[in-house]
Amino acid sequence: MASSNPAAATAEPELLDLTIDNITPNTIRINSQSDNARLKYVMSRLVSHLHDFARETRLSTDEWMAGLMFLIGCGKICSDVRNEFILLSDVLGLSLLVDSINHPKPPEGTEGSVLGPFHTHDAPTIANGASMSTDPNGEPMLAICTVKDIQGRPVAGVKVDIWETDSSGHYDVQHADREGPSERCVMVTDEEGGFHFQGIKPVSYPIPHDGPVGKLLQMLNRHCWRPAHVHFIFEKEGWDHLITALYLRGDPYEKSDAVFGVKSTLVIDLDKVDAATAKKYGVKEGIWLLKQEFVLTTQEATEKLRDQLAIEALKKLGLDNLKLVDHLPVPEVD
Repeated sequence: MASSNPAAATAEPELLDLTIDNITPNTIRINSQSDNARLKYVMSRLVSHLHDFARETRLSTDEWMAGLMFLIGCGKICSDVRNEFILLSDVLGLSLLVDSINHPKPPEGTEGSVLGPFHTHDAPTIANGASMSTDPNGEPMLAICTVKDIQGRPVAGVKVDIWETDSSGHYDVQHADREGPSERCVMVTDEEGGFHFQGIKPVSYPIPHDGPVGKLLQMLNRHCWRPAHVHFIFEKEGWDHLITALYLRGDPYEKSDAVFGVKSTLVIDLDKVDAATAKKYGVKEGIWLLKQEFVLTTQEATEKLRDQLAIEALKKLGLDNLKLVDHLPVPEVD
């Protein structure tokens, strides 16, 4: 909104006779009137890279309009249970990049992966040993997991959010007749850092490809498939927020995940439940067995590592005039 104060209006930078060469510094200049140093820095870098992209590609008017219409299409197809913009971020590799920057892990820690567009906040909290599946066609699977710190000590009281597709390769929210959550749950680790639940063997599936992102993948001659996996989120005060997933070894899309989520440390083998395990956990012998130890790092350790890596990265980019404020780079002010 324009200021009604003539004095304030005249204090704004004058924008006259803008050209290919001077539009960028002038846009940055008028965006730099905020008192928020981080906002000013982010906007200056965004404008610089965006304008350089247009100059380097000699972006045509038709291409520019096609890009705008693509983004409009992404917005139109979004809903409470589908976010096309998260999907776009995923297939461009941005989701994984941002997570890797914000949640670096020491070699001992469990690596992160992408959240994906189908996480919900209505999953029921279940007790150890309960089932999160209502799919009669899925292959039954028992998951036995523990959560420890990098010294190998159990971490109790961790909230664990778990979700996967059904046997048809669809998340519950993709079904029009969904009456409630299925193939998802919330658990809390016990005093030994353990949690175990019943689910189904995960299957590979295509990401939604009936929208703008799917059309983009087709134009790029890319497939839309994800390897079989189970999602996990780990939360506890004082510990780094971990979003990750476990992927089945040997899946045909293990090395070509459409959203770049697979890391070798997250690829696992399933086993079969033996007689002793079946008796102990009250399940049928011979069903699938997933066993995994997750290793969490403290928030303090992660933030220290994040700052260290940020400083190193900025130096490599020649950005020595920046300092970290709340773990985010902003320009040094004399």
